[in-house]
Amino acid sequence: MTTGTTTKADVQPAAAHQGADGADGTSGRAERFSALAQQHGALVTLLVAMVAASLSFDTFLTGDNLENMALSSAFLAVVALGMTFVIVTGGIDLSVGSLFALGGVLAAWGSQYGTVVALLLPLAVCGLIGVVNGLLIARSGLAPFIVTLAALLGARGILLAITDEGSRTYLVDKDSFFATLGQGSLLGIGVPIWITVALFVLGAVVLRRSRFGQYVYAVGGNEDAAALMGAPVARTKITVYALSGLCAGLAGALNAAWLASGVTILGSGMELEAISAVVIGGTLLSGGFGFVSGSLVGVLLLKVIQNVINQIGSLDSAYQQVVSGAFLAVVVVAQTWLGRRRRVL
Repeated sequence: MTTGTTTKADVQPAAAHQGADGADGTSGRAERFSALAQQHGALVTLLVAMVAASLSFDTFLTGDNLENMALSSAFLAVVALGMTFVIVTGGIDLSVGSLFALGGVLAAWGSQYGTVVALLLPLAVCGLIGVVNGLLIARSGLAPFIVTLAALLGARGILLAITDEGSRTYLVDKDSFFATLGQGSLLGIGVPIWITVALFVLGAVVLRRSRFGQYVYAVGGNEDAAALMGAPVARTKITVYALSGLCAGLAGALNAAWLASGVTILGSGMELEAISAVVIGGTLLSGGFGFVSGSLVGVLLLKVIQNVINQIGSLDSAYQQVVSGAFLAVVVVAQTWLGRRRRVL
């Protein structure tokens, strides 16, 4: 997994700043600490939360509980992977929750014609919606918030239309190969978990090692400067929104294979969960800095919090959102403080 990089002036690597400071070792150490806190704070918090949970609940570290958490995290993680690319460019995608549900229903309907159709249909439709989002944002200069909000409503409308207002449920044949993608296991680990890990490794390589990844960071760091350096700003934006749509559609398809049906009520609020996971993982909402491994840690941290609240029993499930929201607020405040501190140093 990658440890992330940045092109923003206010988050330059600590080593470079240390060199600029010359003999000021205190400033260099403080900046390195700020950088480490921003990059690995979520991972440290996740480890502390898991240790505390394992000491408090005997059932936390059982194989079944860990597998359930991993499986339930896999679908949100795939959505968060696409969202990471969007947020690193300084954008936002509010349509992924509706695309997740739409992808699931399309996959369940298409499964009657085979696994290829079950996978390609949601990818084609959700990817196309992502491309339209990117075109409107990159070519027309519209705000990502407005464009993707419209896509959220449009995709939800399509979903209701093809399911007769949600009254029709499409089922997946449990003996089909498509169902195996959601319900099967390899070496004792669920197939969706393997697929998620593979996608994150690929995403890390693309974002960290490829020229396209450099363009993504450059556009998020300073769009005008990126254009002057020859980066294809519009094409990069269109591509990241297409990736976000593809990831949401694929996550929905895998979820349909797991549940053996396309459920219309799923995905509500998922866009906010994905954004929260990405930000908690260390990616800046302002763009130019982030890493996919952090988003995976953010997803796992949200799921651990939910699992702990479920195990407490006396707390209503609504407290999951309260705790997650409070945690997100703390992370954003910490990011802002760290950013200001590094500019001062």
